[in-house]
Amino acid sequence: MASQQTSPNLHCAAIDLGATSGRIMLGHWNGRRLALTEAHRFPNAFRSMGGHDYWDLAGLWEQIVVGLRKAVALLPPGAKLASVGVDTWGVDHVLVDRRGRPVYPTFAYRDRRTQPGLKRLARDRAGLARVYAATGIPNVFYNTSLQLAESVTRHPSLRDLAVRCLFLPDYFNFLLSGRMANELTIASTSQLIDVHARGWSDAALAHFGVPAKWFSRPVLAGTRLGSVNGIGLDFLTGAAVIAVPGHDTACAYDAMPAAPGGTDLFLSSGTWSLVGFESAAPVLGPDALAARISNERIGDGRYRPLTNVIGMWLLEGTMKDFASRPNDDAEWTALIAAAEKLPAPSALLDVADPAFTNPASMKAAIDAQIKRRQLAPPKHLAAYTRLICDSLGRGHAEAKAAFERMSGRRFHRILMVGGGSKNRLLCQATADAAGIPVISFALEGTAVGNLARQLIGLGALKTIAEFRAQLAPTLNPIVYPPSRA
Repeated sequence: MASQQTSPNLHCAAIDLGATSGRIMLGHWNGRRLALTEAHRFPNAFRSMGGHDYWDLAGLWEQIVVGLRKAVALLPPGAKLASVGVDTWGVDHVLVDRRGRPVYPTFAYRDRRTQPGLKRLARDRAGLARVYAATGIPNVFYNTSLQLAESVTRHPSLRDLAVRCLFLPDYFNFLLSGRMANELTIASTSQLIDVHARGWSDAALAHFGVPAKWFSRPVLAGTRLGSVNGIGLDFLTGAAVIAVPGHDTACAYDAMPAAPGGTDLFLSSGTWSLVGFESAAPVLGPDALAARISNERIGDGRYRPLTNVIGMWLLEGTMKDFASRPNDDAEWTALIAAAEKLPAPSALLDVADPAFTNPASMKAAIDAQIKRRQLAPPKHLAAYTRLICDSLGRGHAEAKAAFERMSGRRFHRILMVGGGSKNRLLCQATADAAGIPVISFALEGTAVGNLARQLIGLGALKTIAEFRAQLAPTLNPIVYPPSRA
């Protein structure tokens, strides 16, 4: 393994699991540049049974092994895989016995079993304030805290039957390496980590009735968990298992070529817009609680205060009511071009309207808000597109202003990745509303961040700052300066 650390050529595999699809990406590092090859991609979805939603763990593992075999097959003659790392979506977990066997179904975060606990905590203002002060995480239906509280309430014997709680990347790391370890970024999505330390919050564990014995002190990203030694993985002999940022959003942050001074705001734009920044300290207090600021962690243990603004979900939902909706890239480009030519709307949507969460008809929900304000609804899809993009731009700007007010810092740029970063109208609307440039990157952010932390774990790089400095010149960003008009 020492020779792998000193060799300028390293091959690593990123296991990147999303709620709707998964992929295994092969990365090649030559000492200066990271090249990516997609080895395997597969669909993913939770399964419903008896009114509840569950993840197919065995199916995911089967696809991971298939993908790793394909990654090894893509290696140049004589080359070996140096390492593997796993990231997934947040909050979901596996309860296991001391041998690592699951002892309870793995529910999907969208399961409605947490709703009673969510409502109880929302009504308990003093308890909600205490939990937020302890963890820096707001009360959200999918939180691991609420999931585990429901599990132990329904089945008290779980306290003794389960020995460990492993988040999904932790569990797949265990299947790869045989070591049970909790990684910090994924643990920080749980509402159970102490916001002022890197360990678990005794106050939060007690509030939700979750056994402290289920967890170990979280490790930082870049920690080597051992060599691959799982059953049926002989083809990976010698590869290291490295704990990368287990939460995919934390991986995406690592990939962004941010300025060292912390003056960049991050925007991951897709179905939802995740707006946040890197910080040495959390953002707390009554204003942060009211704004539902989530103080999750980045790979090195620092913070990424984050807020969730509704994103392209508005446009995706609205298009369902139009036969003229785009079906390919060319039609998308034409729609955005048509919307850009329209005059700016006289009034924008309130994108925080809870009616937009999951309506039967997004167009009808938008029309209803507009009519309540005694305004005329848009006449065609291009007009809805213009209204939605301008409204989201203002929503992004309001998130920026709130972070500046609460953190006392000023942001000079917005770094934007995700599907929305390809939308010229949305990028420009965000720049205009925020008054600062938007820098759009065509970047496989999650996989790149996963691989970057593997390279640090292998000793090929020292810090994420060093990786970003080498990555930046290889990118071709598009800059959207704010309009002066």
